[in-house]
Amino acid sequence: MSNIVSLKKARQTRQAQRSKEKTLCKHGFHRWAIEQEKQFDVQQGRLVTLYRCTRCGAQRVKAQ
Repeated sequence: MSNIVSLKKARQTRQAQRSKEKTLCKHGFHRWAIEQEKQFDVQQGRLVTLYRCTRCGAQRVKAQ
């Protein structure tokens, strides 16, 4: 015989995993990681660091 799976528990774990990844980023709590370090921006004339969120893939550029 097969194992009996509680649908309520399976649904709760799936929703918890899905909401854990997306709701933090929706409210501005990204997990930033450096994508490319020390790029030079010709227009501004300074070094630029590219950050990418590991959860949702959003990008942020920071000039130094």
